[in-house]
Amino acid sequence: MAISYPLSLPTAAGIRAVRLIARNTVAVTTSPFTYKQQVLKHSGERWEADVTLPPMNRTDAEEWNSFLLSLGGQYGTFLLGDPNAATPRGSARNADSILVNGASQTGNSLIIDGCTVSQTGYLKAGDYIQIGTGADSQLYKVLADVDSDSGGNASIDIWPSLRSSPADNAAIYVESAKGLFRLASSDTSWDINEVGFYGITFGAVEAI
Repeated sequence: MAISYPLSLPTAAGIRAVRLIARNTVAVTTSPFTYKQQVLKHSGERWEADVTLPPMNRTDAEEWNSFLLSLGGQYGTFLLGDPNAATPRGSARNADSILVNGASQTGNSLIIDGCTVSQTGYLKAGDYIQIGTGADSQLYKVLADVDSDSGGNASIDIWPSLRSSPADNAAIYVESAKGLFRLASSDTSWDINEVGFYGITFGAVEAI
């Protein structure tokens, strides 16, 4: 059976820790004489992650090893999100059928509709949203509390900036939000200790 990307993470043993990194491309030049700085922010922004799995027996470890090898190094993609943030801190839920409100949106804010009306703290700073599914999945973090108005509309400040302009009425997912990632290296490795437990860690970068 042919492998179809993106892959979902294995469920065996779960994840011990994820270090999420929000990478911004900023050039800083400092005068060696006055220490005055010139700062230029480029458009490059991406998610990166370091994933650590718990010590596992062979049965569980081989599920993860097979997953990693199935990616073919940096070729294949998989879905990853913050495992501790599957449910928003705000009251927003996928059942609300939240949609993009208007085409051609760009930048680091997004207007949405389909929200529960007149909700204070509908989304909270630190919540995540996902636009698209499968190979089109894009992960964004909410930067400030979001209130919905009497028409169920809201504006969200997000990081990173929109990768592309989502279509009008594109679905917004606020539960178990994930983005598209690939391995940070094409080398795959795992450790086996003297009592037969496996140790697996891997790095990932957002697939843009």
